Order: sequence, then structure tokens, then C-alpha cells
Amino acid sequence: MFRAYRRLTGMSQTKLGERVGLAQPDVSDIERGRRRVTSAEVRQRIASGLDIPQRLRTGDVCTGEVPPVPALVLPGAGRDADVLERVTSVVGTGHRVDAPTLDWLDRLLAEHRRAEDHIGSRPLIDVMRQQLRTVIDLYAGARGPLADRVVRLASEHAQFLAWMAQDQAQTSAALAWYDRSHEWALEAGDANMSATTLSMKAHMAWSGGRGTRCVRLAEAARWSAPGASLGVQGMAAQMAARGHALNGDADAAYRGLDEAQMLISRAAEHPEDEPPWMYFYGETWFTLQSGMAALHLRDWRKAVEHLTVGLDALADGYRRDRTWYRACLAHALAGAGEAAQALSVAVASVQDAATVGRPHSWNELHATAALLHRRGAAEGHQLVSALREYD
Repeated sequence: MFRAYRRLTGMSQTKLGERVGLAQPDVSDIERGRRRVTSAEVRQRIASGLDIPQRLRTGDVCTGEVPPVPALVLPGAGRDADVLERVTSVVGTGHRVDAPTLDWLDRLLAEHRRAEDHIGSRPLIDVMRQQLRTVIDLYAGARGPLADRVVRLASEHAQFLAWMAQDQAQTSAALAWYDRSHEWALEAGDANMSATTLSMKAHMAWSGGRGTRCVRLAEAARWSAPGASLGVQGMAAQMAARGHALNGDADAAYRGLDEAQMLISRAAEHPEDEPPWMYFYGETWFTLQSGMAALHLRDWRKAVEHLTVGLDALADGYRRDRTWYRACLAHALAGAGEAAQALSVAVASVQDAATVGRPHSWNELHATAALLHRRGAAEGHQLVSALREYD
């Protein structure tokens, strides 16, 4: 199908990949028969991206067994033109842009970020895709500094979409969005967003167990954007520290955390210098991230201490993150031999993990159950029973 579609349209493998949320090598492997598409989610992306009529869709794409929220693909999918083309197009849309309109869109994005903290990413993905289209449509009517501001706003939307794709374990889509956000940030001269996208790609590497890549991307976030704020630099420093922890290098991890704490403390003295998406990052988050580093280093007691202190200070509005760090605390307690406490914390997190915390918090609770099993604790069976109620 890919080969026939490209022959008819003259489209490159790279451009087709953008439509369906796949990297060019994956498109090539599929065309050559080296890879079979078995995932219902990927088939849905392909059907939507190529705008295949519903009556022609076969297999699990048309059975109704599709995700409750439309799959996240590159915004060039379906009837929409390529986003990069649209954002750099000189063709007028008739919409005039003014500063109050962009102020309103800034505030709307900020509200959506805070809503995602509480309800999770799944309900917001399609909303934010539509909102990005609105921002892009404004570009042709923008002039001078307003045009740069529209590109910067598009970059912030793309970064948020990347984060939500990452939260839903849609790795290819997340990487594509981060790359797009990074390009737009460079175009707009936004050092803070340029560095942030690299730090978030480092976070993705860390989530995938790739410590060395995490360190390299986090370091690139700092040397490639020297004009970034202290808080953004601090986030990159702690990401590098977590990469070192993942690799088992305790000395490098703790040196990195010390540097990150210094940067974050200095940033707190001038919060007005920080970009709006850094609203969440401060001493509380640093404490929680220190707990994560200790968890990877199997310093169970230190992990329990940091995670407990951080959770006690974490505002109730951060429901998704509270769920994640509680799952990590349960894991640390299990590692420390506190099976009963681990079970108590884990069971209290199950419902939220099943709703706003899939897949990451959910997987962490399963990892906790597995650790309890390996330790021969009966609590492992009890946690599995609690998880099965929501499987």
C-alpha cells in the first residue's frame, strides 16, 4: 500500500512517514516486507494519515476497537497540509494577528498545561492538535515581531503535544513533535525552548533505559543553548544526573544533582526570568527527581526519604505526577524491605494509576509487585490481585 501510494502521489518515504507518524527507515522496512504492521494503533495512524475512507478499511482498524482518543500523528495527516509548509507559507488567510490574540492563546496553553497535570494527557491530545492548527493559521497574517511570536507559540504547542505523546508511550510521535518544536524554537530564536526539547528527549531516553543517550542529550541541551535560563539549565543538569544514575555511576549522578540544585536555587531568586512552561519546576520537583536517581542507584533508604519529602510538599493539583511518584515510593519501600508499607502505598495508588497514570505509573506498580515476589513477600500476591481488578 505504501509503495502504491507513493507511486501515485510522487511522495517521498520521509514525507509519507510524517503523515503516518513513522520514521523513514520504518517506512522503507514496511515497503520491503522486512517489517509487518501488527499494532492496531499503528494501523489506525496509517489509515488516518493516508485518509483511507472508512468503507475501505479492513481488519482491526474498522472493528471499532480503536483508542478512545484519536491517535497522535504528525499534523500533516489527512486533509491538512504539511505543518512546516503552512507555518512558513506566505499565502494569506485573511486573519489579522494582534498582540491581545496571542496573549489569549498563551493563557489558554498555560491553562491546558495545568489541566493535564490533573486529568492526564489522553483527554487533551485532540484538543491541542486543533489549537496548534489555529496558531499555525495565524502565521500568514502576522508581521514583524508578531510573526516570530507565532512561531514561538507553535513551538510551545508542539513541545506540549510531544510530552503528551510521550506520556501515552507513543514514542515515534513524541520524537517527531520534539524535533518539530526544536526547529521552530531555533527559527524563533528561543533558547529556552530549544534546550527544553533536548532535555525532554533526554527524559525519553531515560524512560527507555538508555542512560548514555540521556546524558548526551541533556549535556547538549546546555552547550547548544547557552542563553537558556538558570531553571532550564538546572533541569538539563538533573536529567544528566539521572542518566548517570541509570548507568550506575553514583559519583557522577550526585555531582550532577549538586550542580542542578545550585542552578535551581539561583533560578528561584528570579522566577520572572523563567519561561512559562517551567511553572512546575522548583525545589519540590528537584527533591522528587533526586529520589528517582537514588532509586536507580538502589539506594533504597535515600530514595524513600526524598520521595516522601517531595510528595508531602507536592500540591494536590498534580494528580498525575503524584500518582507516578507514589508508585516509585512503593517501589523504593519494597527495595528497602518494607513490604507492608510498599503494599499500602501501592494499593492507594492503583485507581489513579489505572486512569491518569497509564502506562508509566501502572508499569511501575507491576515492577513493585515483581520485586516483592522476588523478595518472597506475600504482599506481592496481594498487589497483583489489586492490579487485576483494573486490568
